[in-house]
Amino acid sequence: MNVDEIRSILNLVKEHELSEFELEIDGMKIKVKKAGGTHVVQMPGMASYVPLPAVAMPGPSAGAPPAPRAVEARLAGDAADAVDADLAIVKSPIVGTFYRAPEPAAPPFVEKGARVKKGQALCIIEAMKLMNEIECDYDGEVVAIYVDNAQPVQYGERLFAIKVK
Repeated sequence: MNVDEIRSILNLVKEHELSEFELEIDGMKIKVKKAGGTHVVQMPGMASYVPLPAVAMPGPSAGAPPAPRAVEARLAGDAADAVDADLAIVKSPIVGTFYRAPEPAAPPFVEKGARVKKGQALCIIEAMKLMNEIECDYDGEVVAIYVDNAQPVQYGERLFAIKVK
């Protein structure tokens, strides 16, 4: 496997926002893992991970939320299959079970079309019997909810699309 092939793999990992990727071909094993905000590659015989700054990916920061970006989003249930808009995508910060409401009989925190404010609760993700309230980092309108209630979610998985006002 040459450097160009490794770069292609790293670009695919970045493009699909994977936090970990492993590949074994003809006895050569490559493991790409997001660690401390950058991607690293570990190959057999290497004592430690080697950072690859040329394809480093930003990790979640404790500072300001990322700026909204123009995306082409397929919004389930809309007549127009593809919509171009300035959307902020709220992603899962942890692995767990997604809940739209604080308890089974309660109404959901937000519905599609709801106006939301920064700091407002959007959902709960249960991880290891702990309920983690996920708050909105933007003022705007919920235009898509990507996950059904009580479904498992992965780190980095899209939860909501917010049209920022």
